[in-house]
Amino acid sequence: MQRRSLMALAAAATLVSTSALAAGEIKIAHIYSKTGPLEAYGKQTQTGLVMGLNYATGGTMEVAGKKIVLIEKDDQGKPDLGKSLLATAYADDKVDLAVGPTSSGVALAMLPVAEEYKKILLVEPAVADSITGDKWNKYIFRTGRNSSQDAISNATAMDKDGVSIVTLAQDYAFGRDGVKAFKDALKHAKIVHEEYLPQNTTDFTAGIQRAVDALKDKPGRKAIEVIWAGGTPPFAALAAQDLKKRYGIEVFTGGNILPAMASYKAFPGMEGATYYYYGIPKNPSNDALVAMHYKEFKAPPDFFTAGGFAAAEAIVTALKKTGGDTNTNKLIKTMEGMSFDTPKGKMTFRKEDHQAMQSMYHFKIKVDPAFAWGVPELVHEIKPEEMQIPIRNKR
Repeated sequence: MQRRSLMALAAAATLVSTSALAAGEIKIAHIYSKTGPLEAYGKQTQTGLVMGLNYATGGTMEVAGKKIVLIEKDDQGKPDLGKSLLATAYADDKVDLAVGPTSSGVALAMLPVAEEYKKILLVEPAVADSITGDKWNKYIFRTGRNSSQDAISNATAMDKDGVSIVTLAQDYAFGRDGVKAFKDALKHAKIVHEEYLPQNTTDFTAGIQRAVDALKDKPGRKAIEVIWAGGTPPFAALAAQDLKKRYGIEVFTGGNILPAMASYKAFPGMEGATYYYYGIPKNPSNDALVAMHYKEFKAPPDFFTAGGFAAAEAIVTALKKTGGDTNTNKLIKTMEGMSFDTPKGKMTFRKEDHQAMQSMYHFKIKVDPAFAWGVPELVHEIKPEEMQIPIRNKR
């Protein structure tokens, strides 16, 4: 994150203190986990957001002659702090809109603040369904995928007659919403046990044993579906148990950041569905992101970098359509039903709940010694029209 050229991009975005802000600027707050348990995710999002703003504005960091001012705030993964920072951004910094946060728990705390101040919060990458579900309000848009998109796409790989499943998830909004959505998505397979563990779990012995006990005597295909974000993922512990050989129990999961996917090499042939992997989409935005990221870091962009880039493209697309007008009601009217380019291809904000409809990618893991991680090879691009994503808000 501290590399010189990325700092230059941030400077081009006029990342400044509020005392330096001037009229005729478009002010955006990015509130994310710069530190805390989801730090890796948050920093990727910030990198993608800055790169995306640069790309979408053709390197000018301006829309309709107005300079983009990007203000960073670190919520540390704490809901109360995120809520306070968003209120400060709207009330004191006078931002036109905000992006973030990383954690679903923080996002849920922030939603009422956007409604109170009548300003847009573009959620990226927090995942919980309730963000655009029963806790939603009209000021909330989301470029990140939701739990239902994760669940329905992952069900593609697992939802067969005679399959018994145990879910292994974190005991907070991301994990519980993820399991609920996954259960709702299954039409044929049966969940026989739900195992929830604290976010900071490092010893998975007891949880894995409960999963094994629930599955080992079941006939037919048996699988553990892992829904995990940040902290210590359970894949190394699952691999050490050699469950496929001992009990015929498979492991399934969604995509993740590249360092976490190193443990996927222990599961050749493992299937799942992912939000993004840099080698899968073929479009100009992804080509640009990959090229920019390699130039900057000598490494490919990751899961959440693409999300930050998509959020930037959504913002710039909307502002271009309004001629740089940041009036909230005009932005809402413009963004409802709006399609925009992203590294994943075209996304569209659904009018009913402002959730971005987007493709997901059914993959199978290939072990390639040239890569430090298990490589997710595309089985099928699951397009938005193939997924019946529920509208869960009550408004």
